[in-house]
Amino acid sequence: MEQQMLGGYHGKVLRVDLTREKMTTVEIDEGFCRKYLGGAGFVAHYSWLKSTRVLTLWGLKTSSSSRLALLPVYPWEDALATQWVEKSPLTGGVAKAEVGEHWGSQLKRAGFDAVIIEGKAKSPIYLHIYGGKATLRDARHLWGKSTKETQESIRAELADSKVRVAMIGPGGENQVKYACIMHGPFDAAGRGG
Repeated sequence: MEQQMLGGYHGKVLRVDLTREKMTTVEIDEGFCRKYLGGAGFVAHYSWLKSTRVLTLWGLKTSSSSRLALLPVYPWEDALATQWVEKSPLTGGVAKAEVGEHWGSQLKRAGFDAVIIEGKAKSPIYLHIYGGKATLRDARHLWGKSTKETQESIRAELADSKVRVAMIGPGGENQVKYACIMHGPFDAAGRGG
């Protein structure tokens, strides 16, 4: 059995560059995990290092805990698939979001502590993470669908009714300033929510 670091960390952060369609794995050690404790620590660290075009997702692997912390650092006009910015698009205040559902815990089960998404895709794509591996897949067929339809389509495409999906709908696609990233049909990571 693979030995894990203290607290259930895997010691791996997935970095996704949408512009170049390239993915890398960044190794982190126990010292990093202690210094930048939890989702808020991870996202604060990565947003400090790179102040533009970063969306950081961090999941917990703890019994009865399925929280996901997000700290987007996108200039509003550069966002293709998200509306979030480090500052709220409506108020200008700092925005960090957390959400329930099971996406965060499933990220941990897939072998990663965090995902950093950078850049801008040329066309709609989605990130599929499973068993410690990640792939980018065409999502043009999902554009314009509701979040419920998107989740159903991805689950059918992957032939897995338990796949967890973090997604936007038409509001996010059209850069509505109060749109959310939905985790399933009921859990929203809203602007600073």
